[in-house]
Amino acid sequence: MSDLFQSAPQTDSPVEYSAKDIEVLEGLEPVRHRPGMYIGGNDERAMHHLAAEVLDNSMDEAVAGHATRIDIDLAADNVITIRDNGRGIPVDPHPKYKDKSALEVILTTLHSGAKFTQNAYATSGGLHGVGISVVNALSDAMSVEVARDRKVFKQDYSRGHPVTKLELIGNTNNRRGTSITFHPDEEIFEEGSHFRPARLYKMARSKAYLYRGVQIRWTCDPALVEGTKTPSNETIHFPNGLKDFITGELGSRTAITADSFAGEASFPDNEGRVEWAICWPRDEDGFVNSYCNTIPTHDGGSHESGMRSGLLRGLKSYGELTGNKKAAQITADDLINGAIAVLSTFIRDPQFQGQTKDRLATPLAAKLVEASIKDHFDLWLSSNPESSRVLLERIIERSEERLRRRMDKETSRKTATRKVRLPGKLADCSSGKSTDTEIFLVEGDSAGGSAKQARDRKTQAILPLRGKILNVASATADKIKANQEIADIIQALGCGTKGQFDKDKLRYERVIIMTDADVDGAHIASLLMTFFYQEMPGLIESGHLYLAMPPLYRLTQGSKTVYAMDDQDRERLEKTHFAGRGKIDVSRFKGLGEMPPRQLKETTMDPAKRTLLRVTIHHKDDFDPAESQRDAADRVNCLMGKKPELRFNFIQENARFVSNIDI
Repeated sequence: MSDLFQSAPQTDSPVEYSAKDIEVLEGLEPVRHRPGMYIGGNDERAMHHLAAEVLDNSMDEAVAGHATRIDIDLAADNVITIRDNGRGIPVDPHPKYKDKSALEVILTTLHSGAKFTQNAYATSGGLHGVGISVVNALSDAMSVEVARDRKVFKQDYSRGHPVTKLELIGNTNNRRGTSITFHPDEEIFEEGSHFRPARLYKMARSKAYLYRGVQIRWTCDPALVEGTKTPSNETIHFPNGLKDFITGELGSRTAITADSFAGEASFPDNEGRVEWAICWPRDEDGFVNSYCNTIPTHDGGSHESGMRSGLLRGLKSYGELTGNKKAAQITADDLINGAIAVLSTFIRDPQFQGQTKDRLATPLAAKLVEASIKDHFDLWLSSNPESSRVLLERIIERSEERLRRRMDKETSRKTATRKVRLPGKLADCSSGKSTDTEIFLVEGDSAGGSAKQARDRKTQAILPLRGKILNVASATADKIKANQEIADIIQALGCGTKGQFDKDKLRYERVIIMTDADVDGAHIASLLMTFFYQEMPGLIESGHLYLAMPPLYRLTQGSKTVYAMDDQDRERLEKTHFAGRGKIDVSRFKGLGEMPPRQLKETTMDPAKRTLLRVTIHHKDDFDPAESQRDAADRVNCLMGKKPELRFNFIQENARFVSNIDI
């Protein structure tokens, strides 16, 4: 038992631990010892947080209705000045510290300020009373000027301590507000850390569009922005608030809806208000920016959750109202991902996670924002039926894409450790490499049987399909998933679909659609091309998809036989090859299945004699491929999509150009 319980080892010089080892950090010493607790670190990002703290105070004055202008000036020596025309920090003696002005108390004492109640500010970004004092503590030089009651006062500080007394430096009749100039302490921040003009300019712009009642005047030493897109001076003002910002971000790009969804609303019981602006660019290159009391909440939070819920409930309700049952399957991610969305809330007593306020944690904000946005979104959707329909259809498409990707991942996981499974109807080629191999997609078992006999078994594979495949342009994800013909094609090619498409996994160099040379054959070919365009666009873009060109007629005279592709070709051959030589026997092929294997090989499958057409996407505008892609998508949607009226209009507009109809 003595081995189990042993006393602690004794040393000749025990380490003493007594009351004298307990340190008490006073004033702003805790900030200088542990800056990460207050500004998130000591790197360049944290340095910019100092500027944000000062700017937030000026914005609080503007939002409270006391300031209309804020100036930001960045000098070449990493000195920044931020001034406003607000009320000015009080300079009279503080009731609790009668030998100090309120200004000195605010700048040298943690947890001091006027934002713990709603007496001076109904809403504010500052909450803990530490922001400006932290800036003071982490600056080796700081100067404050206050214009108040027609007098101008000044006081200088260094590393959290005043180096001069509060001085009255003059009188003024037309100036008011607070001006703060500071230089971050190089002993605190990482070597090489500097204020970046682009970052500060972006911060200034975000504050300006968050509150339309403020004008921000930005100036910067020209040497700091030489060769960049950041201006050296600019007056920043967005009279329409967030909507102006959305318009600027969208630029020349097109959106799914003609108008953005923008608005504002006040919360009940004077709890605050919310403003938002959202658009859905066609290229789906978007982002979500959220703010609370003009503070950027980079990690989102309860207000952002409320926005997502309100939008989702509104669109689902609209889908139910219009009888679109597929709206029930959409999620908030389907609706928000790819959108440009900006959300700004102003609430009393917000709760943030951490001093850097990257995430809003106020539970009530979710309910307030959700209710406000849901009501306005309902009205916006019902007032814009055409835009709402287009938006709903696009979001449903995204939800189906999501479900399809999940299905592909599940299939990939299930087959990862198994041997490649191929469709039972596939007559595969014997070559172990994809180079110089091809697969023929043919309609029906009869044509498939003839093609199997005509093929080169080493390099040519045959996959018979049962009649007309599903029109994927008007089918749901569930129907596409359940369709056996489509599943067979996907399995045979092995390269995946949509976002899972990998051309390096394609099992054949050429995919050849081989259908009858008649109207039904053309229809089947159109359905297959639509499938590849929607589900495997990379197959077309990489030049792997082809159309076979089988003949429609066989012309024989004596021992001479030629083949004609269509009626016009037949007439030409009759005049050029058989003119004046007796009777011509003309046979029309009812289908590929009616052609003897020898003739099918000779006319359609032999690489040395056949004609193939490569399927490409027509670029109407070589200077704008994205516009050409939209043209192609619109044409596929018109001819193969869910709306028969689009096809009817197309036929009416183009019928006059048709001279020969094969019925």
